[in-house]
Amino acid sequence: MAPSVQRQGFWGPPTSTLDWCEENYVVSFYIAEFWNTVSNLIMILPPIYGAIQTLKDGLEICYVFSFLGLAAVGVGSWCFHMTLQYEMQLLDELPMIYSCCVFVYCLYECFKQERSISYLPIMILLVFSVAVTVVYLQWKEPVFHQVMYGLLVGSLVFRSVFIVSCVYPWLKPLCYTSLGVFLLGFVFWNIDNLLCDTLRATRQRLPPVVGAVTQFHAWWHILTGLGSYLHILFSLQTRTTYLKHRPKVKFICGVWPVIRAKPQKSS
Repeated sequence: MAPSVQRQGFWGPPTSTLDWCEENYVVSFYIAEFWNTVSNLIMILPPIYGAIQTLKDGLEICYVFSFLGLAAVGVGSWCFHMTLQYEMQLLDELPMIYSCCVFVYCLYECFKQERSISYLPIMILLVFSVAVTVVYLQWKEPVFHQVMYGLLVGSLVFRSVFIVSCVYPWLKPLCYTSLGVFLLGFVFWNIDNLLCDTLRATRQRLPPVVGAVTQFHAWWHILTGLGSYLHILFSLQTRTTYLKHRPKVKFICGVWPVIRAKPQKSS
């Protein structure tokens, strides 16, 4: 949705095929959509910590790629909403596909032999990623990207429900929390799209800080970032449980969850 009032900012007129409900260059001359930009921090800092911790624990590299993939989405989304330039839009949207493919690989290969590599699913996901990239670069239709991303998310939901229904039912709280948080973010994303005029009118009557709470696309970032992070934890706990690494959920400062697991040394 194009903004009702075009304000000039540091990055010039938007060239992206999408422009969200947050008014442009209201908070900062250097950031087109301030709240939609800074809300990406939740997709950058915790996943980087998760990647470092996964490396320290000596766990499989695909989970390091999962955390770093989520961080890449956060960085790309930061650049997109900061500039509203088409190139930065691609830096946001294409990593969503790539990182989700890594999530799919990890979750669908969580019951394989330790340290083994399954080349067939890697090739299928690689071909899918390349095909989506080529089509999207030629056909600049955001709905196409959204449908392809939705297919990947749907496959993750199907696999997650299967695992907690048939294999590890005690992981239901973590599984359904991650799915529920992500779904709530999707609800906010739709509200932001469908009720933009109402939200903008409401912000005009509220103090700026209070009005920031109505930036529902920023809530989409926060909730889907948290939901995706929890999904990686669920996938990692499923994998380490299968490998009998005795994973434990711990909380940094009593708030932020992390998985701690150490591979058992072979005798």
